[in-house]
Amino acid sequence: MEIAKTLSLFVVTALAEIIGCYLPYLWLREGKSFWLLLPAAISLVVFVWLLTLHPQAAGRVYAAYGGVYISVALMWLWGVEAIRPTATDWIGIVICLIGVVVIMYGRQFVR
Repeated sequence: MEIAKTLSLFVVTALAEIIGCYLPYLWLREGKSFWLLLPAAISLVVFVWLLTLHPQAAGRVYAAYGGVYISVALMWLWGVEAIRPTATDWIGIVICLIGVVVIMYGRQFVR
């Protein structure tokens, strides 16, 4: 249950970061409204706050979060940008998520 809770929190954190970066991208690259920067800034503040909710050391959280971020980013690619992940993308997602579990919980099993 703890692993599912951690992964869920990481997914929400990744979405906050991706939204916070995607909205300025739309403004800069696609000429969308300047006002997209306001929800982008709010989203990035939420992202930082969410990272503080983990009880583990910050460096460990950032390292493990990176694996989840990669996975969520590839799902964003598919869901928002309509570009289907490749077989190697799926393999990479599995490898990243295994890495997340090893980083966050591996020391409980290896002493």
